[in-house]
Amino acid sequence: MTDPLDFTGKHVLVIGGSGGIGNGIAQSFRARGASVTVTGTRPDAGDYLEAEDSDFTGLTYVHLDVTKREAAAALPDLVGAVDVLIQCQGIVRYGRQEFEREGWDEVVDVNLNSVMDLARAFHNGLAERDGSMTVVSSVAAFNATKGNPAYGASKAGAASLVKTLGEAWAKDGIRVNGIAPGFVPTKMTTVTTEHPERSAGALAMIPMRRFGTPEEMAGAALFLASPLSSYMTGQTLVVDGGLTLS
Repeated sequence: MTDPLDFTGKHVLVIGGSGGIGNGIAQSFRARGASVTVTGTRPDAGDYLEAEDSDFTGLTYVHLDVTKREAAAALPDLVGAVDVLIQCQGIVRYGRQEFEREGWDEVVDVNLNSVMDLARAFHNGLAERDGSMTVVSSVAAFNATKGNPAYGASKAGAASLVKTLGEAWAKDGIRVNGIAPGFVPTKMTTVTTEHPERSAGALAMIPMRRFGTPEEMAGAALFLASPLSSYMTGQTLVVDGGLTLS
């Protein structure tokens, strides 16, 4: 019997796969036979060597600044044909920066505009290979984010985009789904996970009483790219330990 989670012969591209959740997803696909390319904002993979959550073993690294829209459009020619596109790019700006126009524009540009830019760029290639795209948003898409209006709005937009493209591109043979992670310790979430009082408050809201891991987010990504989810499109899986249940 064929293993539905065997990705041998498949090319997986993880946007934002240089660290955190994206890196965990990339390594999980690699461990299951895929050829995996990851993108990051630094010129070279060696620039991430001091980052504890980065593992480039067996991965191909490509520099990409998603705010350079021409770079997103040119990426398919650079990386070649792709069977699975995972969009895991994202930024947040604290200190009420997102209430100002510059902070708002910066976050929305990365978290939402670039998602559509890359979806547009890879549409034809994914259609040719009956491929799939998974967009990693956040549970912030479904809750108020008091200090981060751009982050919440951009993640809600990304989750909405999954629905729209899931419907629009089904006729092209492309499945589009998403993952909404809860609290996962990464560089982006250290403001909470490495702050004792905030961390305790966050854990108190999670029924499972622990944070998630990049590998647990990767489990959802593997499922959504596999034949196990062949009749799913336009859906965002919430993977949050029960955080959003109440």
